[in-house]
Amino acid sequence: MAKRPASQYVCQECGAVHPRWSGKCDGCGAWNTLVEETQGDSAPKGLGPGRKGRKIEFVGLKGDNPQPPRWTANMEEFDRVTGGGLVQGSAVLVGGDPGIGKSTLLMQVAAKLAANHGTAYISGEEAVEQLRLRASRLGLSDAPVRLTAATNVRDIVATLDTPGGPDLVIIDSIQTMFVDTLESAPGTVAQVRTSAQELIRLAKRRGFALILVGHVTKEGTIAGPRVLEHMVDTVLYFEGERGHQFRILRAVKNRFGPADEIGVFEMTDGGLNEITNPSALFLGDRDDGGGREAGSAVFAGIEGSRPVLVEIQALVAPSSLGTPRRAVVGWDSGRLAMILAVLEARCGLALGACDVYLNVAGGLRIGEPAADLAVAAALVSSLTGVPLPPETVVFGEIGLSGEVRPVSRTDVRLKEAGKLGFTGAFVPRVRGKGKEGTAARDADLSVKALERLDDLVTIFENDAAAARPARSAS
Repeated sequence: MAKRPASQYVCQECGAVHPRWSGKCDGCGAWNTLVEETQGDSAPKGLGPGRKGRKIEFVGLKGDNPQPPRWTANMEEFDRVTGGGLVQGSAVLVGGDPGIGKSTLLMQVAAKLAANHGTAYISGEEAVEQLRLRASRLGLSDAPVRLTAATNVRDIVATLDTPGGPDLVIIDSIQTMFVDTLESAPGTVAQVRTSAQELIRLAKRRGFALILVGHVTKEGTIAGPRVLEHMVDTVLYFEGERGHQFRILRAVKNRFGPADEIGVFEMTDGGLNEITNPSALFLGDRDDGGGREAGSAVFAGIEGSRPVLVEIQALVAPSSLGTPRRAVVGWDSGRLAMILAVLEARCGLALGACDVYLNVAGGLRIGEPAADLAVAAALVSSLTGVPLPPETVVFGEIGLSGEVRPVSRTDVRLKEAGKLGFTGAFVPRVRGKGKEGTAARDADLSVKALERLDDLVTIFENDAAAARPARSAS
């Protein structure tokens, strides 16, 4: 009687292996994510005696052959995020929420690149007629893109591993691919890892650029084993809020260009349009008053290599609950708690009994600490009812002792603000260097340099005191 292969249970969130099933994964803490998989042959215990290995050769850092040119899609925002275009033999992983527009973006990229390079679009989720329907809606039906619907990796490799194959291959999506030598279902850790490994190995050997579409978990990370992000050369996330038409393509890993670069798009009926000036886009909904409403501050941030101005809105209101509510959209809730604690402990503001709501307008997610001062300004403005001076930008990092710490690329931030018509700025003081003054003169801005968060609170308190006699006289 044949011996039944041993089984193991693999977490579909983190890839941790368990000898028996349990409701909770010990590796990542996720519930109901363990799936039974059949173990293959046991790994050899070392090399042992046998065939000798061949000697490998080393080469220098500088090669004799010139670097091949990148393949540009003539989409400035996409080429920016990839570091100047796709590299031959590279593997790119694109993740995003369902329905956010990943397939739309890649269809447009495929149509652009097909003008000069052979392009193949392989779908495991949609039929060919569905792909043609999308291409017709986008006005791309005449583009020479080769379409097919397939999920068997063995068939895909046999098709692509031929002379004169395509220069770009798009797999939509990697979770639908399967290797017939594994007994597990498509989408499991073993299938995703093995399918990606076979396709990436073929791309490196044949020299075509490979783009893999990946599903995301409810936390917004790429689904499947974490090792998948280590196997590819570039990881891109396609982000956006359903209530906004803006979409952001963000690089979180790039072996051939800068990480944390972003490309901004606008979703329309005819597809995705590039936004070359995202600052004007995110500030486009502001009123003509230039941010005179209390609780609003304009943050001058840096996303990758480009400056981006975005409005931060705060609402501080008395709470009727025993535990006041803290709601954050587009920023880190942990940093908000830190800013509130500093305002109470170092500046004497009573915020512990208030509900606090914070929103980054336009659907952008901000991650850099330079937004601390803009968040604090919006909170104090909402608490005192005093708006910021009109046409003023704010940026700076706040320490736990209440000091305002300098941030990088001050000149770029101020120059972007001056270009969009802003006339003032609250910035950190750079001791003994005066760099903020030089950058402000170059951008033609009036700058108030702050050393501590108390200085910002004092400005609002003085403005509030000056406004009270004016209201009583009227």
